[in-house]
Amino acid sequence: MTLKIYGTAASRAARPLWVAQELGLVYEHIPLPYLGGATRTPEFLAINPNGRIPVVDDDGVLVWESMACALYLAERFKPPGARSLAAQNDAGTPLLAARSHAELAEILRWSFWVVTECEKDALAILMHRVLMPAERRKPQLADEAERRLAGPLGVLEQHLQTCSYLAGERFTVADICVASVLTWAQSATQLMAQCPRTAQWLRTCLARPAFKAVRAMAQSA
Repeated sequence: MTLKIYGTAASRAARPLWVAQELGLVYEHIPLPYLGGATRTPEFLAINPNGRIPVVDDDGVLVWESMACALYLAERFKPPGARSLAAQNDAGTPLLAARSHAELAEILRWSFWVVTECEKDALAILMHRVLMPAERRKPQLADEAERRLAGPLGVLEQHLQTCSYLAGERFTVADICVASVLTWAQSATQLMAQCPRTAQWLRTCLARPAFKAVRAMAQSA
């Protein structure tokens, strides 16, 4: 079996890479950048005609879209007998996928929620507070994004009043999907201060060795 993950770690490819690191998967990383035409070659368009990263190639099974890639890997490589945490521990493989239909509902809704409700504004904050050269930044766009993001973060804050993680009391792929987006908004310190449970949950997620490994990959690119 050959597992390949296409896309530089300094992109949305960080999401499936984080899952792969958590699961201890053996995979080939092809760190294609999203700029410069690398995703517009005939070879790459043959695996993703949209010309975007990431792509997961699981021995010929092709998956596009970063959240789909993350969810696929979590489900594809869950340990045998995954409905039991005891079986998970015996197998020595973390269980990021759902154990039940109720957990699946949580994983799916939070993963789609963060894309529709948070990603655009989190990215605006990242670009106009951190990544863009100072002369190109538009602080008012970051300010407006922070105001819009306050609503969705309030929803997450309320959820975390009774749960340590997004799908119950254990770390799952839902936490990876949501944390991988909200890390872009970390520079919105006032907003994070208004959502202390969310801020603490995010720090916990980003302190995991698997995330640190992906961050190191991105910094070395």
